[in-house]
Amino acid sequence: MVKSVGAAGLERIELKRQIERIGRLFTVLQEAEAAQTPAAGAWLPAVDVCETTKAICVRIELPGVSVGQIKIALTSDRLRVYGDKKKRAPRQRIISHLCSERSYGRFDRVIPLRWTISVQDATAELSNGLLFIHLPKIRDRRGSEFRVAIQDLNPDV
Repeated sequence: MVKSVGAAGLERIELKRQIERIGRLFTVLQEAEAAQTPAAGAWLPAVDVCETTKAICVRIELPGVSVGQIKIALTSDRLRVYGDKKKRAPRQRIISHLCSERSYGRFDRVIPLRWTISVQDATAELSNGLLFIHLPKIRDRRGSEFRVAIQDLNPDV
């Protein structure tokens, strides 16, 4: 026998679903804020994230930064690019700066990854102040069925 749910029961179920959705949205917003909040004295380089059918492409503006000053850390769910942009020693004695708009010091960008990527096949190139990171996608196999071979440990029985 199936018990029918009244209007009040349906409203409670829908309210519970909405609360779960808001909770998930809040979690995503917290992750995004944490990824964008620089540490004291740090600066945030500009980032572009693009998706193609086969890869995720990340471009980061790092003018005046050399390869040795950049570190890239990659996990299955996030990409972290961090380092330190050093001030160049002045060639001639400067009395005072009239205007200085360039950023120096530590930088740290964390990009959450919502795709299934191949961590081992990721590549990075630095050219003319642009860091280009190529993250190949792999086919998501969640929900797929795989056959597991069974090994017979008692072949004589």
